[in-house]
Amino acid sequence: MVCSVARLTDRERAKLPDRAFAYVDGSGKRRLPIHDEAHVRNALARFSQVRFESDNDRDRARQRLLEAAKKHGIMPVGFVTSQLRAQRSIPRLPSGAVTFLLTDIEASTALLRHLGAGYSGLLQNVRRLIDESVTRASGHKVDAHGDEYFGVFPTPEDAVLAAVTMQRAMAAYAWPEGTSVRVRSAIHSGRPELTDSGYVGISVHTVARICAAAHGGQVIVSGQTAAALVLAEGVTLLDLGSHRFAGLSGAELLFQVVADGLLADFPPLRIFGTSA
Repeated sequence: MVCSVARLTDRERAKLPDRAFAYVDGSGKRRLPIHDEAHVRNALARFSQVRFESDNDRDRARQRLLEAAKKHGIMPVGFVTSQLRAQRSIPRLPSGAVTFLLTDIEASTALLRHLGAGYSGLLQNVRRLIDESVTRASGHKVDAHGDEYFGVFPTPEDAVLAAVTMQRAMAAYAWPEGTSVRVRSAIHSGRPELTDSGYVGISVHTVARICAAAHGGQVIVSGQTAAALVLAEGVTLLDLGSHRFAGLSGAELLFQVVADGLLADFPPLRIFGTSA
């Protein structure tokens, strides 16, 4: 039997609460209505066509959709099978000793005001350049949401290679309307716990603090990573001293990656605390 496509008028859509949709993105746009049987079936068919802002957003939307299907007595066998197949195709994240790379777009709010609707396209291109650099360096994407990208690598050398490649690609890209797009990045190594929802541990919080301290175009490496790092030819580290971060015990030695094609001169790190 061929089912007609479920449609909503703008007025009907406006009357529905957020809970009537499987996914509400960061801008408030509501997708995949699931308030009745016809729309649940339509959402099951269209789920793979939706571009989610992060893997966690996809997982939450999938769960809401499956709950709605159960409520309406729908057995989504084909949907579940396709989702399991897609999950099996994703490489398992490395465990044990790993190195993280966290990036964040500098001045993203100003870029959004300047570009308006065009910012979504810019964000996609930034993520693509980062993802390509991470993949080529044997890394894996852990998560990408908002302006951040979180990657993991089996070795610190791979993480530094990805960061250098990414910064060179960002500098060479022709951004729209003459805009300057820069990404701050941090690299830190540790032994976090790998769970079904990602990594958990102090090393995750540490790389986030370091990234927040960096400037656009800058690559900052923690002392723990630097101690285990074998530098590639043409790559050196600039000692930035020892710094304390809120919520972390002890001071962190920090280094700036220096290589051809990367910016070299930056203001002091954007952190509050003491320098030793």
